[in-house]
Amino acid sequence: MSQRKLHDLFSPKSIAVIGASNRASRPGNVVMKNLMSAGFNGPVMPVSPKYKAVLGVLAYPSIEKLPQRPDLAIVCVNASRLPEVVEKLGQFGCKAAIITAGGLDIKLDGQEQTIAEQVLAFGQRYGMRILGPNSLGLMLPNIGLNASFAHANSQSGKIAFVSQSAAVCTTVLDWANNKGIGFSSFISLGDALDIDFGELLDFLARDAKTQVIMLYIDSVKDTQRFMSAARAASRNKAILVIKSGRSRLGAQAAALHTGGLVGNDAVYDAAFKRAGMLRVKDLHELFAAVETLTYANPLQGERLAILSNGGGPAVLAVDALMERGGKLAEFSEDTLAKLSEVLPSAWSGQNPLDIVGDADPSRYAKALDIVASSGEADALLLMHAPSALAGAESTADALINVIKQDSKARRLNILTNWMGEETAYSGRLAFTKAGIPTYRTPEGAVGAFMHMVEFRRNQKLLSETPSTTDKTLVDQGAKQLLQQAIAKDIFVLETHDAKPLLHAYGLQTIDTWFVHNVEEAISCADTIGYPVALKIQSPDILHKSDVHGVSLNINNQHELEIAAESMLDRVKQAYPQAKVEGMILQRMALTAGAQELRVAVINDPVFGPAIFLGEGGSEWDETQDAAVALPPLNMSLARYLVISALKAEKIRDRRLPNGLKMQALCTMLTRLSNLIIDCPEIARLDLNPVLAAGDNITLLDVNMRLQKTDQRSSQRLAIRPYPKELEEYCQTKSGTKVLLRPILPEDEPNHLAFDSSLTEEDRYKRYFGARGQMTHEEMALLTQIDYAREMAFIAVDEQAEDDRMILGVVRASIDPDNLDAEFAMVVRSDLQGQGLGKHLLQKMIRYYQQMGTQTLSGMTMIQNRGMAGLAKHLGFKVKFELEDGVIEMQLELQNNPPAEAS
Repeated sequence: MSQRKLHDLFSPKSIAVIGASNRASRPGNVVMKNLMSAGFNGPVMPVSPKYKAVLGVLAYPSIEKLPQRPDLAIVCVNASRLPEVVEKLGQFGCKAAIITAGGLDIKLDGQEQTIAEQVLAFGQRYGMRILGPNSLGLMLPNIGLNASFAHANSQSGKIAFVSQSAAVCTTVLDWANNKGIGFSSFISLGDALDIDFGELLDFLARDAKTQVIMLYIDSVKDTQRFMSAARAASRNKAILVIKSGRSRLGAQAAALHTGGLVGNDAVYDAAFKRAGMLRVKDLHELFAAVETLTYANPLQGERLAILSNGGGPAVLAVDALMERGGKLAEFSEDTLAKLSEVLPSAWSGQNPLDIVGDADPSRYAKALDIVASSGEADALLLMHAPSALAGAESTADALINVIKQDSKARRLNILTNWMGEETAYSGRLAFTKAGIPTYRTPEGAVGAFMHMVEFRRNQKLLSETPSTTDKTLVDQGAKQLLQQAIAKDIFVLETHDAKPLLHAYGLQTIDTWFVHNVEEAISCADTIGYPVALKIQSPDILHKSDVHGVSLNINNQHELEIAAESMLDRVKQAYPQAKVEGMILQRMALTAGAQELRVAVINDPVFGPAIFLGEGGSEWDETQDAAVALPPLNMSLARYLVISALKAEKIRDRRLPNGLKMQALCTMLTRLSNLIIDCPEIARLDLNPVLAAGDNITLLDVNMRLQKTDQRSSQRLAIRPYPKELEEYCQTKSGTKVLLRPILPEDEPNHLAFDSSLTEEDRYKRYFGARGQMTHEEMALLTQIDYAREMAFIAVDEQAEDDRMILGVVRASIDPDNLDAEFAMVVRSDLQGQGLGKHLLQKMIRYYQQMGTQTLSGMTMIQNRGMAGLAKHLGFKVKFELEDGVIEMQLELQNNPPAEAS
């Protein structure tokens, strides 16, 4: 379905209300009232066979009797009538419909499909987009549209709100109207039969009226579209999300609410962070975060200064800050001396700045000016406890004036906490009207500041340049081990079985032997030497410790014989039906000074494979006891996972002599990610324990669960990984062998060197004007691409010095409907004429032909005749726009034979 047809939903010129009613309790009546009261200036056409007019507006007995095709239909009929109504609307040419009814998962008498399946089929047949079912409707205050049965109209503003819950919609609407906060779009998604979060994020990311996007999510369906759209939108706009179902029972209830899958909440959390979004826990936090991010400047750092007229509340704020992982600003001796000059001797002398209970507006203003001038804080929390000596409102008014007049103060992110109720309310109201965030409690204010900090961290992660790990060349034979096991109906591999595959990915295991009985165990131990470890081997026992199926530090034959026989007896008693294949014998690892971790890969039903990092133990709830990340991981993302685990105390750095070493642990996690990407046959992987001994990371016990699958990696992962299969070689005219491959985030330094090596003339042609050297943020956008949305192929000379490796680049991005890809290309100035441009452009043509894209188009300056000549040679239609000084190029991809391979 084409996103372009969302235009009829968001910019309707005429509206029909199917099922309009004069009965006050009916949705069709409320919708009509809302349409009439919000100021929509197009025709509103009620359809009802019961009434001649609805609310004084001439009604039509049927859809066929409408005087014109409606751009948007609001369907307020019972579920049983929906297939017939949607079909007639489609036949009449309507291109967008809002469905208010729920309960579409039933089949009508004699029908093979559910009502929902019929409705979706008719919508797709006629190219009609559907919002809902079970939707409250849609509000677009900027055009005076309230196409909903909500209890009130929305004010106009810069926030877009999208919710799966109608009840949450009305709650948010009440809060916003009370706060004077308005919306650019207010959308009740309902059950998302057709239009879903991903598509709306794409639309809202391009909407100039929208500054902040708020989401209320029960479940996500099309995760790849959602992640791609969220990552793209997050680069330009703040996205706040509240996700229901944090508990297991809550997740099940949320899934029942919208018919979605029950996903792991920790994985949702990891996905939101990876996409640069800010997750909040509840509606109260959502409102606070909206208020903060709507009014705040982009945070430049995380140092918070606290200025208060009371020590106790300031300490509460510091406690809240420390509990949430915040950072208190530290002031220099010079700044503290300046503060001492204007504050009474009893002031605290440090941050938090307790300026004493009799502080008047003048004292607040002087301290604020010194803090702002110091440059030693990134944000300032102004706190005020009720005082008979300085009124809440008069102090607030005075500070508002100071902030408005002081440019240094305006550069700080200022939050306020006017404590109390009756006496403080007028002060908080004054701050709200002035556009300065204000909160009732110290904890609420600090929580809002930490929203800003977390949002900054997530945004920073989006543009962080990753370092590379070693490129592990994987023997294809190692991966065949999995298909061979599945062919033999073997779906569990233990350490010794999986060892060849793990070693192929650079993952180190301890030497392991499989033995069938006690006699084999003794013979093997005599050969390898004591001490040894013995473990039960059974596909029916996931956690060996449940049956004491692990014996460590066995020092001789006698101990080994007792351990083996006792272990087999325990299994027979506890799991009489379990199939015992034998036992695993390992040389004891040298654990002195090392640390044990646990790493698992679990296939989440919503987002696919996810990597969990925690500490060992059988009593392990991955939702509570581990930090989570989605593959693909590179070294930077792996580092972020480790740091997150340390901060949340999911793992602890015990400062052991041979303990955690960041580089080694990140390398292991990145290699594990590569394994998971390449091997869709792995359903679950449990590495417990993993021994971290400085540079050596050893997998002591491995349990690999397999599955039959015909999915490619790109289908099962929420984020499309680096498409290694697109790598190929070509030759320049001079005979140089060149690798053509997709760009990587790690290419940023070399890509910057390449861009800087272009002549001024070539840069002028490429960028349609003169421009200076690119910033890190601009380079990050060019190298950290979403392979599901865009593609950039670079030509690499693998023999060249690092900063001269990149010889040329062609990049293109597709519209969300995969109709048109727009390309741009440049080759290093001293290598033009070597045929590189032809190789690069042919590769891009082949790629988008395979993707099913309709056209490939580009534009270059009129002076760039060489580019125009190449495009014409490759079949593009070339058009010279002399008036605009540009050359337009367009190629019909699916009507042309595949481009030649290099």
